[in-house]
Amino acid sequence: MIRRTCLFVALLSSLISLARGAEGPPTLDIGQSAPDFSLPGVDGKNGSLKDFAGAKILAVIFTCNHCPTAQAYEDRIKKLVGDYRDKGVAFVAISPNDPKALRLDELGYTDLSDTFDEMKIRAKHRQFNCPYLYDGDKQEVSRAYAPAATPHVFLFDADRKLRYTGRIDDRERESDAKTHETRDALDALLAGKPVPAEKTRTFGCSVKWSDKRDSVVEAMKKLAAEPVSLDPITAAGVKALRKNGSDKLRLVNIWATTCGSCRVEFPELITMNRMYRHRAFELVTLSYDPAEQKGEALAFLKKQEASNKNYLYDSADRDKLAEAVDEGWSGAAPFTLLIRPGGEIIYRKEGPIDPLEVRRLIVKNLGPR
Repeated sequence: MIRRTCLFVALLSSLISLARGAEGPPTLDIGQSAPDFSLPGVDGKNGSLKDFAGAKILAVIFTCNHCPTAQAYEDRIKKLVGDYRDKGVAFVAISPNDPKALRLDELGYTDLSDTFDEMKIRAKHRQFNCPYLYDGDKQEVSRAYAPAATPHVFLFDADRKLRYTGRIDDRERESDAKTHETRDALDALLAGKPVPAEKTRTFGCSVKWSDKRDSVVEAMKKLAAEPVSLDPITAAGVKALRKNGSDKLRLVNIWATTCGSCRVEFPELITMNRMYRHRAFELVTLSYDPAEQKGEALAFLKKQEASNKNYLYDSADRDKLAEAVDEGWSGAAPFTLLIRPGGEIIYRKEGPIDPLEVRRLIVKNLGPR
C-alpha cells in the first residue's frame, strides 16, 4: 500500500508539474540540448557533462536523500545502471535540493537530510553505482533542467538532445508497476526507434528551491515558541513508561543537568522529535536531578526548546528508578531506550547515542504507512 503521505505529495507534485507554478522554472522540453554542468560528487570528484561524451545515451536523474519516493526508487535506479551501462548508456544522479530550504517536519521518512556530507553517507550506505552530484548551493543546473519532483529522469540521445523526460515507472512499489517508461524509452533509443512516450508525469517530493528558506525560518520560530514543561513522575509512572502501552514508538532518554554527555547529545534528541513526531513516534525525557534542582533542569529544557514530554523523577532512590526503567541499567547517564508499543526494547545505550543509528532504527520501525 502506497504511503498516504507520499500519495498526497505525488498528487501535489504532479499538479505543480502540470501547472508549472511559481516555485520553479519550466521543465526542459523535448528536443532541447542538455544544459552543461560541473558539480561536486560524493566520490570527491567533479562530474561534468563532458565526462559522458562517449556515451550513446545520457540519463540525468534528479533525486535526493530525504524523499521517501526517491528512496523507494533507489534500487530501481541501480538496476537501470547495471542493465544499461554496458549498452552505452551513462547515468548521473543529481540532488537539486537546497538543504536550508528543507523543514524538519519534511524529514519524517528519512534518516538523513540533503546536505552534501549526508549525500556521501547515503551513497556509501546504499552502494550507489553511478555518480551522485550536489547542486544544493546555487541550484543553477537544477534550474536549467527544472525537475518537477524527485525522482525525475531526463534522457538525452548521442547529440545530447532531450528525448524523454518523466518518471521511471508508474508505481512507487516496484511490484505494482504496470508501465516502465524509462526502460521503454532507453530500449527505443538504443534501437533507433521513436520513444513511445516522450513525456510523463513525475511523482515524488517537490524540489526544495532556495526561495523556501524563509518558510524554514518561520517553522523554526514556531517550534521555539512551543511551551516547555517538566512534570514529576514516580517509580510506578516510570514502569508505565517502560511498558509503553501507547500506539507510538517511544524514545526515552534519562539525563541530568550535571551530566556533560547528556547536555551535548540533547539537541540531537530534539531534532529527532521534530523530524518524526507527526508520525507514530514520541520522545520522552526523564531527569533524575534532585527536586531542588528542578529550576535548573527546566531552564535547560527551555533553552533546548524541548516541547516534548519531560519528567523529573520524584525520589532520591536511584535503585528504584533503575528497576523501573531497565534492570540491566548500571545507572550511568545518559541512558537511552527505544521502545515499541507493547514494551519491546529495540535499542538501549548507556552513554552517548549514535544519532544516525537511532534515526535508522526509528525509520525502520515506523515503516511505510
